Amino acid sequence: MVRIGQVVLGVTDMRRAVGFWTRALDYTPREGQARDDWTVIEPVDGDGVPLALDVSLTPVREHPRTHLDLFVSDSAEQAAEVERLVSLGAERVDWDLYPADPDFVVLADPEGNRFCVIDLGHDSAREAEDTRDEGFPP
Repeated sequence: MVRIGQVVLGVTDMRRAVGFWTRALDYTPREGQARDDWTVIEPVDGDGVPLALDVSLTPVREHPRTHLDLFVSDSAEQAAEVERLVSLGAERVDWDLYPADPDFVVLADPEGNRFCVIDLGHDSAREAEDTRDEGFPP
């Protein structure tokens, strides 16, 4: 059976991307996997999916086909994490596809890659966690 081994994210400035994502996720570069063109970062405590950062010249898309979802337990934690991530260099995205009562906040990392902070305590998140990306189109 196959499984997801890691998620790969395209970046233009490896140092900036590693700095942001290691602080955002409490990850660390995997030993022997930190290069100028490719770096794998993994959870400090070893629990979670690694994130590989790959230098890419492809421009960031306004409505990306794939993105990261970062989960939090409730709206208070969501607000705190959004502020923490913004303080690390993320930017709020003026998302034009928010539903009426969103359970997610769209941010962009310093490279412009979009990601969401999801409130799992929100009613719509609990009802359909596996279909939660309806507001984030392909």
